[in-house]
Amino acid sequence: MKSFKEARRIVVKVGTSTLTYETGRMNIRRIEQLCKVLADLKNSGREILLVSSGAIAVGVSKLRLPSRPSDTPTKQAAAAVGQCELMAMYDHCFQAYSHVPAQVLLTHEDVNYEQRQTNIVNTISRLLALDTIPVFNENDTVAVEEIAFGDNDTLSAVVAEMAQADALVLMSDIDGLYTADPRTDPQARRIEVVTQLTPELMALAGSAGSSRGTGGMVTKLRAAEIACRAGIPMAIVNGEAPELLYELLDGAGVGTRFIWGES
Repeated sequence: MKSFKEARRIVVKVGTSTLTYETGRMNIRRIEQLCKVLADLKNSGREILLVSSGAIAVGVSKLRLPSRPSDTPTKQAAAAVGQCELMAMYDHCFQAYSHVPAQVLLTHEDVNYEQRQTNIVNTISRLLALDTIPVFNENDTVAVEEIAFGDNDTLSAVVAEMAQADALVLMSDIDGLYTADPRTDPQARRIEVVTQLTPELMALAGSAGSSRGTGGMVTKLRAAEIACRAGIPMAIVNGEAPELLYELLDGAGVGTRFIWGES
């Protein structure tokens, strides 16, 4: 069974609440730290694929909208504006460490048809062979309910499966799966290792995440189901400290690790 310490090809997903402030504007320091760590991990010989949320939130801020829109056309317009801003930041930060990012926008429909999925797999393979850092996001500009993943946790697991990744890491605004919501229950305890997705475990997920994003623990456990079927170890770690990626990949006990088949 694969382990984080042995992982060479790693998919890292970072959420909107990690990348932005409550204002919706980009958390520049956090993004710079994340890119520095990912660039350093790539320098060590690993292959890095980044799944990045944040386009709609950044677009909402740049368009000076009062809140996240509820109608699809305005969300798509915000995504179109915000995606430019996000990729400009990633390009700037990765280029500072002599790495080239590549944008890949997907919808559920793209991976639901065999020929399209084959094209995506081939593109991922070539981008990695060309030594780039592929940056994935859902194509919110065109995605509607019928062709949308709905969250980038699910998308990251699908990308990990298509890329035949050795590990999947979800960077969140919480440092793992807890026995209860740690924001409201002081007795909540972090679960360090999960080896099986039981109904009791799934019931711990609760509801959706922040107002700036679309995910929550529910979507992370759905991603874990996909990773489990593909035999890919997954971890949830606190996105406020990108340096935790070093500890995780060194074999330390950070976050919640989903390590299939171990006891």
